[in-house]
Amino acid sequence: MESYLDAWRNFSLVELQKHISNDYQARESRGSEILDFGYQQSLEGWEQAFTQLKESAEWVLTVHAKISTGENVVIAIIYATLIIEGKPLDTANLCFDVFQRKTNQDEWKMVRSYIEAGIPCNQLQFADGLRVIAPFVKSK
Repeated sequence: MESYLDAWRNFSLVELQKHISNDYQARESRGSEILDFGYQQSLEGWEQAFTQLKESAEWVLTVHAKISTGENVVIAIIYATLIIEGKPLDTANLCFDVFQRKTNQDEWKMVRSYIEAGIPCNQLQFADGLRVIAPFVKSK
């Protein structure tokens, strides 16, 4: 997973692509808007974002949990935001990424994602019932 995050942080589409399954499927929710997309649309989105932001931005990525749901399946909860021209964004994405590997393979691939996009950073926090476990912290 570290090499996946490094590729993301370094705006490297070539390296990021190595970590995404050809069968990848995702759903992104931004307010009341829902967008479903697959592998090719994902790469196009990454390419557009990386091209636009590479010179002026820095990714802030925090893995808040890695949950094994089977011998070869892990769900990662990743908080993602940007610092653009030295200013942190007020919003972030919360990504639930499912990584899987084939039984005889050591290579983990992201197969599914659910993304809550554009969440105000000051509203993100881990909670257990009504008890706050840990707030999401926006890096400065």
